[in-house]
Parts: sequence; structure tokens; C-alpha cells
Amino acid sequence: MKNLIVMNKSSVLVFLLVGLFVLCECEDEDQFLPVSPMVKKEQEALYSAIQGFVGNSWNGSDLYPDPCGWTPIQGVYCDLLDGYWHVTVLNIGLVFDNSLQCSPNAKFTHHLFELIHLRSLSFFHCFSSPRDNPIRIPSSNWERLSNSLESLEFRSNGGLIGTIPVSISYVKKLRSLVLLENGLTGDLPIELGNLVNLKQLVLAGNKFTGQIPPSLGGLTELLIMDLSRNNLTGTLMLTFGCNLTSLLKLDLSNNKLEGKIPEGIGRLKNATLLDLGRNKFSGGLIQSFQRLVSLKEMVISNNPLGGDLMGVEWGKLQNLEILDLSNMGLTGLVPESMAGMKKLRYLGLNDNSLTGNLSPKLAILPCLSALYINDNNLTGKLEFAEGFYKKMGRKFRAWNNSNLCYQPEMILSSSSSSHGLNGVKLC
Repeated sequence: MKNLIVMNKSSVLVFLLVGLFVLCECEDEDQFLPVSPMVKKEQEALYSAIQGFVGNSWNGSDLYPDPCGWTPIQGVYCDLLDGYWHVTVLNIGLVFDNSLQCSPNAKFTHHLFELIHLRSLSFFHCFSSPRDNPIRIPSSNWERLSNSLESLEFRSNGGLIGTIPVSISYVKKLRSLVLLENGLTGDLPIELGNLVNLKQLVLAGNKFTGQIPPSLGGLTELLIMDLSRNNLTGTLMLTFGCNLTSLLKLDLSNNKLEGKIPEGIGRLKNATLLDLGRNKFSGGLIQSFQRLVSLKEMVISNNPLGGDLMGVEWGKLQNLEILDLSNMGLTGLVPESMAGMKKLRYLGLNDNSLTGNLSPKLAILPCLSALYINDNNLTGKLEFAEGFYKKMGRKFRAWNNSNLCYQPEMILSSSSSSHGLNGVKLC
């Protein structure tokens, strides 16, 4: 791919060759005409499409004399195909100082879909006002890009409203669909499951409602699925996750999902992040969590999950660094097997109804830098060494456990080191 700002030597040579003057076979043999390195129809479509986004006052001078040549604009990139330059990347929005900045009246025109060699299309903070200029994603013509488009992104467009058009599912070559932090609403179309080549599906930070379509569970090539920060409801199929064995990141947090967590989640053998926090899941922790041996971060917090911690062999999660199980209605003991997670840096068990003693082995986890056990019903004596409190400082919290106590010799002179013992009584 050739950047508009930087061209290598071979690109310069090609550019010079296609730009040479050739003899025109007409009556005046002394007349020379330039050979355009870009099809005129595509060049005109590019200018018109951009003008729709940046405003009528823009006359194309920033891309003169050739949008695939030596121009100062970031966001338009080309490839040489069949002897002509074709636009393959179009980024609209003020990413850099010399990017194409959208006007307050930015809009789509049909010219965009005449750029049939586009591989990547993105809009950043282009449609900003849902009141003054509400814009919808075009509902038609996406099939014209079905043989080329691999990446489609709309990021931070508060004025982008309406639903995801079903016609986007015609773009079968899509590998990345990112609709992040816009004003989109409605149900997720089941047709998204037809995008079988998707590796990244990010729909976070919108206002989507309804259930997660079961068809998304069949996107076997997915590496990232992020549906967080919406208003999604309903339950997940018990088999959800069974076919997503390539997935590296699953984030369904900050929705209104309910029911039992599917056992199929345990099939995400390559996942490094699992975030189901801030939903309405119930039915307790699933045993198949212990199969997630690649996980580095697991967040299940702020769900009325209930149950206990004993059904999971935590020591099998040798790569886990962050485990947040706070505010889940958990009961019972804190299992000693949690001390087997040698890479654990953060353990959040606060705001539950956990009981019993806390194993001193937790304090010798080599990487642990934050341990929150406050607001439980833990009992007995904290048998952590003085060095533990010095290391943790304010990132150890044990208050609001009425029957928990610490030894007098653990009173430290440093207020920051003893902060976590505030609210814990002397034995």
C-alpha cells in the first residue's frame, strides 16, 4: 500500500512512468496529453464522496493534482492495480492535523460506493450531533463493496443513530467490524452471523437492545468480541462459546444479560480476557471456568450470581493476573487453591457473604499487589506477615468483617501500610 505522504523508490518510479506524456494520435502531432494514473470516474467519485463529508466548500485542491500522488492529506491511500491507482483506504475524521475533518453537515453520498476497490473504510468523530445532524448508516449499496471491503469502522460518532443495516452482512470479506461509541440503537441483526470471516466484532458503547443473536456463536474465526456497554438483555444459549475456540477477548460487560453463564464459555481455551461484569447473571460459577488456562483477566463482578467458590479448581488458572469476583452474593469459604494462581496481581472478593478463615498462603503470592476482602463475613485471625502489609499498603482492604481480627504485633507505624487494617479489630 502506498501512503500519500511517503513513497518508496519503486513507487516513485511507477508514478513517474504512468505520468509521462505520450503522443496523442490526432491531427496535431506536436500535441502531448498526460496519461492519468487514476481512472477519471473513480477520481471524481472520490472527490464527491469526500465533499459530502467535509462540506461543499472543499474543492479537492488538497488532493490536486492526483489523489494517489504527492499530496499532504492523511486518510486517502492507494494501491496500483492493473496499471492504475485505486483508492483502497479511506479514513474520514480528524485523527491527525492534516486529516480530512468532517463538517457539521457531513453526510453520505452514493459516490462512496463507487470506490469498489476499498479495503478499509473508517469514520472517527465525523457525525457528532444527534440533534443537529443525525445520520444513519446507509441501508443499501454495501453489496458493491462485497468483493473488496475488509475493515469497516465507525468510532466516536455521537450523531450516528438508527440500527445496523442488514445489508452490511453482504460484505462477506469483512474481517473487522467496529461500531464503537456511537448512538446506534435497536436489535443486533442475526445476519451478522453471515460474516464468517470476521476476526474482530466490536459493538461497544452504543444503545443496542434485545438478545445476543445465537448466530454470533458461529463466527469461528473471531479473535475479539466486544459487545459491552449496551442495553442487551435475555439469556445466552448454553452452547455459547463452544465454537469460538479462537477467541482471545470476550467482553459482554455492562449490559442486562441474565440467566446462567453457559458452560460453553469453558471452551474458550485461547481467551486471555473474559469480562461478564455488571450484568444480571445468576446460577453460580461454572466449573468449566477452570479450563480457561490462557486467561489473564477474569471479571465476573456485580452480578447476582450466588453460590460459592469451591466448585472451581482455581490453581489450574496459572496465567491469571486479574480476578474480580466482587459483589456477586458469594457464600462459603475462600478456597486455599486460589493461592495456586502464581501470576495473580489483583484479587477482588469484596462485597460478598464469604465466611471462614483466610489462608495465609494468599499473602505469599509473588505478584499479588491488591487484595480486597472487605465487606464479607470472614472470621478468625489474619496470619499475614508484616512484610505483606508493607507491600500492599492501601491496596489491602479487610474492613467490615465483624469477626475478623489481627495480631497486636502487626500494628505498624506507617499509616499507609496499616490502612488496610482500618476497621479490623485486634485479636
